[in-house]
Amino acid sequence: MKEPTLGNPQNTIAVLQKYQFTFQKKYGQNFLIDTHVLDKIIRSAEISQEDMVLEIGPGIGTMTQYLACAAGKVIAVEIDRALIPILEDTLDGYDNVRIINGDILKIDLAKLVEEENGGRPIKVVANLPYYITTPIIMSLFEGHVPLRSITVMVQKEVADRMQAGPGSKDYGALSLAVQYYAKPYIAANVPQNCFMPRPRIGSAVIRLERYETPPVAVKDERLLFGIIRASFNQRRKTLANGLKNSPELDFTKEEIEAAIEKLGKGASVRGEALTLGEFAELSNWLYRG
Repeated sequence: MKEPTLGNPQNTIAVLQKYQFTFQKKYGQNFLIDTHVLDKIIRSAEISQEDMVLEIGPGIGTMTQYLACAAGKVIAVEIDRALIPILEDTLDGYDNVRIINGDILKIDLAKLVEEENGGRPIKVVANLPYYITTPIIMSLFEGHVPLRSITVMVQKEVADRMQAGPGSKDYGALSLAVQYYAKPYIAANVPQNCFMPRPRIGSAVIRLERYETPPVAVKDERLLFGIIRASFNQRRKTLANGLKNSPELDFTKEEIEAAIEKLGKGASVRGEALTLGEFAELSNWLYRG
């Protein structure tokens, strides 16, 4: 296996100039140019030769080279067709890499994992485009793709929201959704100068260790997340008003108030004060079967 050649500004610029590549703002392209950060991502993901890794948005193949050296197999999905010939060049000689030109949100990932890894759980590693971070992560979880962990570079504020707890300013629907499926851990904060072009805000590497079974038992996952969304859609409203005004829910005022009373929190409680376990209890009490 060849040693990685990318990960520093000089080599990245050389590849971009060779192919006269133009950054596409619509794809949120910011390429990593710091080998220390790349090493930290690989270590945080705990990749071994036993693993198949799915990389989303490989760009010019910088992190892909590092992943190929650590993993048994790498599937790299890139939406920008202009990057495919660059990837074929920079990944030449890395025989355990397969490049797919496509939209990660439109690919049947469960089928892909079955075909490429016999249905065994995979690890996801990516430097995610900021504009589509949440849809990608939630599609991986909600689509029940067999996976052990997701280790991704995201906006710092998004990473903070993913691991936030009740009562904090960052706590919200994303915190609860992520923590229902996985245990979050921020592995590193990454400054803007580690990217080309430089983003306006800081980034963070977050690892999401997938639970084999969720930490709370619920009768209806869709109801749970409907209640969570309703609770945070208008943060200044009380929990009761949030649930009553939600177009997703059709419970009576009496049903909602009775369920909240069982929590023992009082009528003025807001969603940001509830734990995941309390949201689970609330959804189970409101479940109609």
